Amino acid sequence: MATILLQAAGSYLGGVLGPVGAALGAAAGSMAGYMVDRALLQGSRNIEGNRLSGMQPFQAEEGAPVARVYGTMRVGGNIIWATRFEEASRTERQGGKGITPKVTTYSYFCNAAFALCEGEIAGVRRIWADGREVDLDQVTIRIHRGSEDQPVDPLVAAKQGAGNAPAYRGIAYAVLDRFPLGDYGNRIP
Repeated sequence: MATILLQAAGSYLGGVLGPVGAALGAAAGSMAGYMVDRALLQGSRNIEGNRLSGMQPFQAEEGAPVARVYGTMRVGGNIIWATRFEEASRTERQGGKGITPKVTTYSYFCNAAFALCEGEIAGVRRIWADGREVDLDQVTIRIHRGSEDQPVDPLVAAKQGAGNAPAYRGIAYAVLDRFPLGDYGNRIP
């Protein structure tokens, strides 16, 4: 609407200088009106990024075998504990000069524990997720070696309650603390 009004006003004011002035005034008014319209109509526009509508429930595998490892071996972990995904959002302006929309992006993190094997282990050398090696310096992963007197993981105790958290004694397991899921399609790899 401002485009039409300012175009007419520019044409009227430029008409003092003749037909060329009217054309130049209409063009200048049209440009000014376009900027006003854009500021009014798109200034408060928000764009939302992809967002998870809900988390798929985990399926427990009752009676799933737990490996017994001797020596060095690559094993797949069985998920034994997890919380709901944590959602973090970040809103920023996109684009260059002028009025730009706000874009909100979402990222997700998981807290989960994976049983590795039965009995005590010496340690874990490397961890893979979906066939790619995880940089252990970039994420928080705690390894519980599977002793018969191992304490409860602090994250599990904080989420479950001090007296309600299992210690998974005799099971070697890894706990992922706020593991970023963006590289894995927002799912636990």
